[in-house]
Order: sequence, then structure tokens, then C-alpha cells
Amino acid sequence: MRFEEELVELLPRLRRFARGLTRHQSDADDLCQAAIERALKSRDQWQQGTRLDSWMYRITRNLWIDERRAAGRRGVHAPIDDAATQVAGEGAAEVEAGALRGDVDGAMARLPDEQREVVMLVLVEGYAYREAAEILDVPVGTVTSRLARGREALMFYLGEAA
Repeated sequence: MRFEEELVELLPRLRRFARGLTRHQSDADDLCQAAIERALKSRDQWQQGTRLDSWMYRITRNLWIDERRAAGRRGVHAPIDDAATQVAGEGAAEVEAGALRGDVDGAMARLPDEQREVVMLVLVEGYAYREAAEILDVPVGTVTSRLARGREALMFYLGEAA
């Protein structure tokens, strides 16, 4: 499979990871676009036969960290709440599912960045602890402890939402 085809196939997962990092869909879309641009420009740095998804997650995470640092220097920006822009008229099941997603999104947003990254990679994307450690460039033990603290915090926050 060609590089571009693999990249396109990876987009839904990359968008989900970016959404977990940024907490807002529009920011996640911007982050994905920047990551894809960086990957296309740096294509020669990717080793054929290695995992493209791990490489892309690393690029995405590094861009996000860079953006957070720059935002800290620029000041705070308050995004428009996605829920406030939804159109009325949804069915009861969709409303209930949306509320549950909102609870989970809210709980994820309350996690410290380091825990949210690990939760996204291990619980949402299904990476092994070792793979997540490689993507985040931390020891496996750090992944284990961040994941344990993140799970505990999520259960607490979701209990509050009930």
C-alpha cells in the first residue's frame, strides 16, 4: 500500500486521537491537518516497514505540545461549545447517547494531559502499553501508572455525572 493510502486509512483514528488531546472537534481537525501536512513534508523520515500510525501519533502529539506552548504565550482562547451549536429535533435515543458522550468527553477533559494521552492510546486506540510508551517517549511503568490514575479519575468523574 502506498504512503498516501495508508495515511488516508489512518485518518479516522488520528482524528479521534487529536480530539482526545484538544478536547474540541474544530481544534482536532486543525491539528490533524497540520499533522498530515508535516507527514507529507517529512515523508522521507518515515521508515518503510515501521508503523505509520505510531509515527503519526508522535507527530500529532508533538504538534499539539508545540501549540499549547505557543497558546500559553498568546493567552487563553475560549472555543465555542459544540453542544451549543447542535440543532434541535433529535430523537430521544440520540439525545441520551449525546448526553452520555458529553459526560465521557467532560470526564476526559478533566484529566491531566498526560493521563488523557495514555487513556486515548491504550483504552481508545487499543495500543499495548509498550507501544504507547514508545509513542509518548516514556517508560512503560509511567504508562501503567498514568493509565491507572486516569481510569480511577474517569470512574470518579463519571460517577459525579450520574
